[in-house]
Amino acid sequence: MRKWMESVLGLVLLIWVSAPALAVEGDLTISDREIIERLTRLEEGQKALREQMIAGQKALREQMVAGQNGLQSQINSLQNLMAGGFGVIFVGIFGLFGFVIWDRRTALSPVIRKTRELEEDRDMTLKVLKEYAQKEPRLAEVMKSKGLI
Repeated sequence: MRKWMESVLGLVLLIWVSAPALAVEGDLTISDREIIERLTRLEEGQKALREQMIAGQKALREQMVAGQNGLQSQINSLQNLMAGGFGVIFVGIFGLFGFVIWDRRTALSPVIRKTRELEEDRDMTLKVLKEYAQKEPRLAEVMKSKGLI
């Protein structure tokens, strides 16, 4: 009996909870004219939205083209700046090479002059020793052993 009571009570609760869902308002009658007017307004609204979207797309395209032109201008100016920078670097490198070559010639000229003087002194000393070796036989032997005569 208890099961039977629980079943009846459950059924009553189910009907009581779902009863508001069954209620329908009676004066929801819409005429065909109202439906047509509302559909016409919806179509006009959709046309207006379509036109706004098309206008927005055109404006966006114009902005993109303008942005690309501005970006291309920035890229060109950056390329010019880089070309100028590389030009300055190359001029500096070539200038440094020129300075090194000039400095070596300047630094070597006194060494070359001193070397010539020493060679002349050596030649003069050898002449003197050879002349003296003709008079002194021991000196002549030493010079022959060393390959100077």
